[in-house]
Amino acid sequence: MFLEALRNVWSNSGFAALSWQQCLMIVVACVLIYLAIVKKFEPLLLLPIAFGVLLANLPLAGLMNEPAAGSTEPGGLLYYLYLGVKKGIYPSLIFLGIGAMTDFGPLIARPSGLFLGAAAQFGIFVAFIIAIALGFSPQEAASIAIIGGADGPTAIYLTTKLAVDLLPAIAIAAYSYMALIPLIQPPLMRLLTTKKEREVKMEQLREVSKLEKICFPIIVTIICVLLLPSVAPLIGMLMLGNLFRESGVVERLSSTAQNALINIVTIFLGVTVGATAVADRFLRPQTLIIIALGLVAFVFSTIGGILLGKLMCWLSGGKINPLIGSAGVSAVPMAARVSQVEGQKANPSNYLLMHAMGPNVAGVIGSAVAAGILLALFG
Repeated sequence: MFLEALRNVWSNSGFAALSWQQCLMIVVACVLIYLAIVKKFEPLLLLPIAFGVLLANLPLAGLMNEPAAGSTEPGGLLYYLYLGVKKGIYPSLIFLGIGAMTDFGPLIARPSGLFLGAAAQFGIFVAFIIAIALGFSPQEAASIAIIGGADGPTAIYLTTKLAVDLLPAIAIAAYSYMALIPLIQPPLMRLLTTKKEREVKMEQLREVSKLEKICFPIIVTIICVLLLPSVAPLIGMLMLGNLFRESGVVERLSSTAQNALINIVTIFLGVTVGATAVADRFLRPQTLIIIALGLVAFVFSTIGGILLGKLMCWLSGGKINPLIGSAGVSAVPMAARVSQVEGQKANPSNYLLMHAMGPNVAGVIGSAVAAGILLALFG
């Protein structure tokens, strides 16, 4: 009787249902957890994503189960939380928090940063063309290519609209490459610029008035949403958050958006995106191709920003350091810090951080606009 009870417990446990594919995904989840905690690779998102992968691949837990048709039994916890991803709610709310944390002053002081932010979207279109050549549909190719914008929420938003089946691979690739910016970008920066160019010291930015900072999010919202209505959720929330910050009259709302709200949404977004990486959907050759194409997109985005930076350096008579062009990818503020570090290596008296923040925040707008264009074309 006792042995029979033990057999029943074992046969009904997750251990009996565990496949080798699920074991492999559990190992992948543990590696990601290691990278987040020990190596500190974008831990705020990589850690919840990794734990979501772990939860999704523990058999019989049913955390992502949909409610059965006609049944009163509820679905799994993560299924309901995932609706915020599926409906595009979480990425938009994260943009609200990003807007509340971001100072657009450097971009307003030097509007030419917009061109660098646009040039750093070059990898999106390179990866799109390659993905099409490899046989992906236009919707899938657009979702893969947006990784080149180095903007995780935008990548998730676009993928849920165009190719939701690719979401696990694209989300993990996007956030992994964002975390690896300090490793990927510096070799490209040194390869494409001369020591003399890296040593260029830039003049101090002019002081931006409060009126300019208040008008900026309003004007950008009107122009971008009229031009690309599909980008309204991302740009609208980004600029609303920034208006909270700059208006000076809603400090409680600004503080909530850039602290409590974005932290809560980040947890839900990370765990549920990770939970979509179930073994049978993630362990396929297509995943490796997507990760490789994401790297291609990211590399060419960095190259596009640097090359335009070199052109602007030449046109300005050596007054613009081309290193700030690499900050045109929208990983704020990590990409700007990399420009600062590389500039100081070449010239210890160089202070490029604020100059690089202009293209950096322009990249946030640029990646959202690129997503809007792709959504308008293929949505």
